[in-house]
Amino acid sequence: MELKLRKIGNSLGTTWPKEILNRLNVKEGDKLYTVETRHGVLITPYDPKFEKTMGIAKRVMARDRDALKELAK
Repeated sequence: MELKLRKIGNSLGTTWPKEILNRLNVKEGDKLYTVETRHGVLITPYDPKFEKTMGIAKRVMARDRDALKELAK
């Protein structure tokens, strides 16, 4: 599928087909993130920094489960 770049003010922009936006589960105003891979650039609605942060949080919560239970009382 092709996307065509167009001039919008001093920038470039593109329109996305509705079917692609539905597959990404995004709507107007949502953010998309770019991630460089060895195969090119990946565009995703998921913030890779947030994913990394949540992974760290899950490890900490698993490690300190008993302390967190006590704090929740």
